[in-house]
Amino acid sequence: MLDALHNASIKIKSFFDRKTILFIVGILITIILSIICTSIFWYQAQLSPVGTDISQLEKITIVSGSNPEQIAKQLKNQSLIRNSTVFRIYLRLSGNNNKLQAGTYRLSPAETVPQIVDHLVSGSVDQFSITFYPGATLTDKTDSKKKYDVTTILKNAGYSDQEIANALSKTYDSPLFVDKPAGADLEGYVYGQTYNFNSGATVENILQKAFDEFYSVVQKNNLVEKFRSHGLSLYQGITLASIVQREINSPFGESQPTTDQKQAAQVFYSRLEIGMALGSDVTYQYIADKTGVARDVNLDSPYNTRRYTGLPPGPIAAPGLLALLAVSEPANTNYLYFLSGDDNITYFASTNAEHEANIANHCNIKCATP
Repeated sequence: MLDALHNASIKIKSFFDRKTILFIVGILITIILSIICTSIFWYQAQLSPVGTDISQLEKITIVSGSNPEQIAKQLKNQSLIRNSTVFRIYLRLSGNNNKLQAGTYRLSPAETVPQIVDHLVSGSVDQFSITFYPGATLTDKTDSKKKYDVTTILKNAGYSDQEIANALSKTYDSPLFVDKPAGADLEGYVYGQTYNFNSGATVENILQKAFDEFYSVVQKNNLVEKFRSHGLSLYQGITLASIVQREINSPFGESQPTTDQKQAAQVFYSRLEIGMALGSDVTYQYIADKTGVARDVNLDSPYNTRRYTGLPPGPIAAPGLLALLAVSEPANTNYLYFLSGDDNITYFASTNAEHEANIANHCNIKCATP
């Protein structure tokens, strides 16, 4: 009897020992699988893009002889990948550890690690495009326009603040600048157009191409002679066209009717002829925004064409083709006034009484905004 109870006890103990072991093994397997799944999820997450804007580019130059560790560190330092170790692991797993090519590339933070690796393995010379806009300025502090300014466009193409500043402060050799005053900056000269470049292009290369394009427009349309026939030099013609561009056109290339621009040019010519102030709001707004002061119609600046007669010291934006043509061939009318109504229609007037009526009837909001 005792032997039977003893044997039964051993069997029960053995059963529970096996059950305990199986339970523990099950827990360990669950933990291991959880760790594996978590690691895979984490690994995949580290391969995902750092950003979302595919148009934002970073210039990266991989020098000959760079090893995978150095390249991974460089990519991480430029915020193009999330994790340098994962990048190196992916290189090994994908068989690309020794296939990355030296060269200059334009990479986007919106690219995944596999896309970046494919990019660097191909070794092909990148091409990229840059679009400058009619009506844009070199810099702009206003939130609504900042993304269009020349500096921001160049930064988004991967150039550093220092590269941009150095390029914008250089003196360029072009007949486009024949009568640009010494010391005047490049405002108004970065012609609005889309340009294509190889990845190794410098900011100077980009600006020079924009200047060359602008001068080809000047030559093709005989602007020097046409401006001169109205008593303006090329620099003055560009300056007046930049005012027409900002006054009449919707921002950044969306043109109002051509006749509006030609009539606005005629208004300004008529005022210049009789010594009347141009009275353009966009000129004092430009210098206020550029210098970071509040917009004020009484701002004491030669750019304030409400206070000072004649043209401002220089262009206030890059004029587009239609604005340049309007200044070269203005309308034949007798207007002295115009305004942009709340409905975005331009209203012209020959007398101050007519102009005041246009303000009362069409400009309750815009005309009350500095």
